Amino acid sequence: MLKNLTYSLCIILSISAAHSQTIPYPVTEKAPVKDTYFNKFAVTDDYQWLENFNSPKVNNWVNAQNEIALPLLNKWQTKHNTFLLIDKYSFARFDHPKKHGKYYFTMAYNSTHGTPALYYKESFQVEPRLLVDPNVMDTDTRNKITIRNYAVSKNSEYLALQFNLNGSDWTEIKVVSLKNGAFKKDHLKGIKFSNIAWKNDGFFYSSFPQADNLSQTLGQKIYYHKIGTEQKDDQLIFERNNPKLNFRFNVTSDERFLIIKEINEEGGKINIFYLDYEAEQPALKPLLTNLRYGVQILDSHEGKLIALAAQKDKDGSILEIDPANPLKWRSIAPKFSKAVLEDVIPLKDKIIATYQANQRPLVSVFNYKGDILYNLELPLGTSVDGFSGNADDEEFLFHLTSYLFPPLVYSFNVNTYKLKVTDQTRVNYTIDDLEVKQIEAPAKDGVNIPMLLVHKKGLALNGNNPTILSAYGGFGALETPSFDPAIVYFVKQGGVFAFANIRGGGDLGVEWAIKGRGRNKQTSFNDFISSAEHLINAGYTSSSKLAATGASNGGLVVAAAAIQRPALFKAVVPVVAPLDMIRFEKFTAGRFWADEYGTASDSSEFRRLYKYSPYHNIQEEVNYPAMLIMTSDNDDRVVPLHSYKFAARLQNRPAQKNPILLRTEKKAGHQGANTMYSGVNEKANMYAFIWELLNQK
Repeated sequence: MLKNLTYSLCIILSISAAHSQTIPYPVTEKAPVKDTYFNKFAVTDDYQWLENFNSPKVNNWVNAQNEIALPLLNKWQTKHNTFLLIDKYSFARFDHPKKHGKYYFTMAYNSTHGTPALYYKESFQVEPRLLVDPNVMDTDTRNKITIRNYAVSKNSEYLALQFNLNGSDWTEIKVVSLKNGAFKKDHLKGIKFSNIAWKNDGFFYSSFPQADNLSQTLGQKIYYHKIGTEQKDDQLIFERNNPKLNFRFNVTSDERFLIIKEINEEGGKINIFYLDYEAEQPALKPLLTNLRYGVQILDSHEGKLIALAAQKDKDGSILEIDPANPLKWRSIAPKFSKAVLEDVIPLKDKIIATYQANQRPLVSVFNYKGDILYNLELPLGTSVDGFSGNADDEEFLFHLTSYLFPPLVYSFNVNTYKLKVTDQTRVNYTIDDLEVKQIEAPAKDGVNIPMLLVHKKGLALNGNNPTILSAYGGFGALETPSFDPAIVYFVKQGGVFAFANIRGGGDLGVEWAIKGRGRNKQTSFNDFISSAEHLINAGYTSSSKLAATGASNGGLVVAAAAIQRPALFKAVVPVVAPLDMIRFEKFTAGRFWADEYGTASDSSEFRRLYKYSPYHNIQEEVNYPAMLIMTSDNDDRVVPLHSYKFAARLQNRPAQKNPILLRTEKKAGHQGANTMYSGVNEKANMYAFIWELLNQK
């Protein structure tokens, strides 16, 4: 027990679900704060004091929660051998290689307690050399530096390295010489939600005024940094008087065009500007204005701009836009009636496009006239990603992965269309006894919700299988399978893993996303509940054997479903989830989510948000499912106060008999644990909790 607590711990619940073990939750004081919205809606918040998560008092409370949760989770982890088994399947020690300029780059662990380092080489025939080890960049070994992004100059002389401290969204940039691996003097700070776009002997980046780690993220500006100069001398390229506008930018591969996209989240409008460096008098000019759907300028080809208009219609479009006549677009690629356009990679004389069709990835190659030159359909339940190479290369790299195996790296000849495996990780288990299956669940309104299931072959539909249902369902994101050693562990133990492509995500196109967004957000939760009911009705599992988990927006989904239908689930694990839906806009990046959720500054939207907000809909008399609420203390995207307040209110009710545990990862951000060991331990705690609850007699 912590010795420095300013308040005592006491036993407040006896938890039968934890084998009659008494869980001594920390005493959480109530300090009611009453807020009135629109002069008529009064909301009393007993735990608003937990929003000040930098205070010693809150820090002590969080430590006390970990003092309760971690020993119990570690006990179950040992009981079910989750750490050793998940670690056994976590054999993938490197990221797939990517080609930028004349070098191949890969991220790889060189220590179980360190973050991944960056390696590079000039060909596949040589051993990679260490370029940057982030674990030696800070003299304070308690801090964890993680490489988040990097970009290579067109002449392959320099690499701009973007990194963060302890998982924060705030990043810094340093410049590395690719000739000798030495850092230049360049060091940029105050960078957030920015990419890096090279132009000549410098690069563009964006920054925000940096305040504390609770303040709203406002006032973005785009700068140009020239190698060898101080940040204070960087050239301001773009800003607006409205601090709520957001910007995206890129430079075409020939470095002819600078593209800037201006996004007005509140107004729902997009403006796109361009600068042609080959013009007689280069100047930033409007290209497209007042768009109400997304257009992404990808690159240029023979003086024209190649764009992905993923929200112009259901299936997405690949377009050619002439800057001299930007309102007259030419559609390049034909549409596929049942495929959603996922990514577009323009080459010198061809275009590679990836689609998601019926839970399968499809790779197509077109010429710029729009003729289909090649199609490759890949297996059910896999994902294709990571295309890399230069526009004039003959060989491109990409990787194929699934829930059950780590990335297989392929070399793809864009002239002969021949494929060959260039890199793979040898696994120490077989997947011959496992299968991936597609099913559909009928939604509340009769729509069919696609689901992928992973389980052992010959599964008995007796309603007795431990099952995890997961989803994301937000921001139009197209969710595809990625390797997870914890899923391998779970299904090898006899469990069923199910992923539901609920509305709100972009899995079936833009309309699918819109029907689960804003005023339709409840549809996402309904779809998740319907998916759970179908798994039960079809005999896969039962309520006493069903767990639900999701991260970020997916965490909101599972928490809302659990609060609305508590009898449906045995165990629920929301991870880094937004849970107070009437105050999310007040902190850091929350304002960016208004187009997805709505805004509490509008009375009708406030009522919708309050109606489904998990935190505000906890009922005093209900015994909710056992929950492991997971967050990170340095998450400055979905700030941990959401999880703190949610856990406090659930715990602090006499009716709550099932365990409510709060697990806070220290020195980590929205992505969670940032070393190999802590990542396995985080997963092991989560799956130990689930396995313990689903296998109680």
